Amino acid sequence: MDLLRTYTDQNDVELDDPEDHNQNPNPNTPSPDASPPRLLPGKSAAPKVDDTMLALTVAQAHHALSRPIDPVQHAVAFNPTYDQLWAPIYGPAHPYAKDGIAQGMRNHKLGFVEDASIEPFVFDEQYNTFHKYGYAADPSASAGNNYVGDLDALRENDSISVYSIPQHEQKKRKIEKKKEMEEDKDPEEVVDKVELDNPASDTWLMKNRKSPWAGKKEGQQTELTEEQKKYAEEYAKKKGEERERGGEKGEIVPDKSTFHGKEEKDYQGRSWIAPPKDAKATNDHCYIPKRLVHTWSGHTKGVSAIRFFPKHGHLILSAGMDTKVKIWDVFNSGKCMRTYMGHSKAVRDIWFCNDGTKFLTAGYDKNIKYWDTETGQVISSFSTGKIPYVVRLNPDDDKQNILLAGMSDKKIVQWDMNTAQITQEYDQHLGAVNTITFVDNNRRFVTSSDDKSLRVWEFGIPVVIKYISEPHMHSMPSISLHPSTNYLAAQSLDNQILIYGTRERFQLNKKKRFAGHIVAGYACQVNFSPDGRFVMSGDGEGKCWFWDWKTCRVFRTLKCHEGVCIGCEWHPLEQSKVATCGWDGLIKYW
Repeated sequence: MDLLRTYTDQNDVELDDPEDHNQNPNPNTPSPDASPPRLLPGKSAAPKVDDTMLALTVAQAHHALSRPIDPVQHAVAFNPTYDQLWAPIYGPAHPYAKDGIAQGMRNHKLGFVEDASIEPFVFDEQYNTFHKYGYAADPSASAGNNYVGDLDALRENDSISVYSIPQHEQKKRKIEKKKEMEEDKDPEEVVDKVELDNPASDTWLMKNRKSPWAGKKEGQQTELTEEQKKYAEEYAKKKGEERERGGEKGEIVPDKSTFHGKEEKDYQGRSWIAPPKDAKATNDHCYIPKRLVHTWSGHTKGVSAIRFFPKHGHLILSAGMDTKVKIWDVFNSGKCMRTYMGHSKAVRDIWFCNDGTKFLTAGYDKNIKYWDTETGQVISSFSTGKIPYVVRLNPDDDKQNILLAGMSDKKIVQWDMNTAQITQEYDQHLGAVNTITFVDNNRRFVTSSDDKSLRVWEFGIPVVIKYISEPHMHSMPSISLHPSTNYLAAQSLDNQILIYGTRERFQLNKKKRFAGHIVAGYACQVNFSPDGRFVMSGDGEGKCWFWDWKTCRVFRTLKCHEGVCIGCEWHPLEQSKVATCGWDGLIKYW
């Protein structure tokens, strides 16, 4: 059929324009008797593209502009209009919900609650207005219908809220205020014109006062009631008793001690605290411990400090947060030998005297107690009414009666324990005192504080001879003296151990810095090995770290405790053994 239609069209052209055909004869034009030409399909150089998906996308976009938005969907592929966003939910009621709300839409037991941004004052105003008058403003309503509740009451009260004062009420208050001012005036009082013009006089203040309190003189004190008199007498009596006792003291707790060993003296009459005669130093060099030897468990809460018996180390003293102090056997049975109970709150610090026969304890109950190690009796007790954070005895043998305590009220207090009198107060710090360390043959001592500074004092003179404070410094809750007495190791709360010289300048040694552990926020103890070759410290993850003194490299770490490893002590004789304590209530011997 296509061939016939083509042939017919050509004949029509010849008949319509015969002159043109005669004038421009074309020898290539086929004659009517010839067969019709064959038509070939056209070809395009462009690649064929399937535009089905494009058409579907355009159709979906047009459809999306008209269809409602599903409130459960998380993403919208186009910019919807306001009407589309806030249109009501279309569709039938949900078959499994009574109120027709899908489970994914429900955020309240009664249905779906929209979030509204409203100030607390505005909400309280509308809430109280609704409960008083029966109507309230609706912030989510459309224009022209901004109130809910009793509309009749709304018209009667002129849409006032509980916080808006009507005009007649304002007039009433002004009249009452004016009457009060007139009543205050004395009719017989003669006004002095000089005082009236003087701004410093009471007359001028009374005339020109602007606030309810301006110009009112304080009246004379009236007589006390019976109840007030009784309270004043009791308060004066209580203050007098405190003054007689020497001010506010710590809590008074009965002192008790329990011996847990078999007998306090052996068959030769030697005390249980006497050191064994065969205890000697094993070697001159210290080595890092590798395995756990023994674990002491007896404290019900964390252990805040441990101290070996001086020079021999056959006993170890521990201060617990369960208010108890215990002493343990190290060489033989490994059991608790005696428990000292004299504090009502956690024990913060402990310290032996030089021969170990007595020791000090400082507790959060604001008491410092001096104990007899053997009998468990309290020799003396001290308190200033503030919490002692650190206690130390003067290391000199002839000054073992001198006690120094760093207090929470920024002072270092010095007592003479023979007379129980305060002989000196060192008051320069700006925060609670954390450490006291004697240097320079015990003629000076270094203190650190929460004020992020170090201060050096001459013993007995309350004047700072060296003040160390830099912007980059952090608080240093623990300081230890090197066995050579030439260096101080300070545990800094920026997770590093800093070294200071103990000579005249007390300069920071920038070449020695020990890091790698995490101690920020914890008062973990730092210590040296007896030969000075290793630095040791606990950390906040329960590990005990060992560094080489010369190279400052980490030598070894031991996982010691669950929680914080707060204290670490090197044994004075057995050079390869270490004791650690932590917040898990355990004392471990390595």
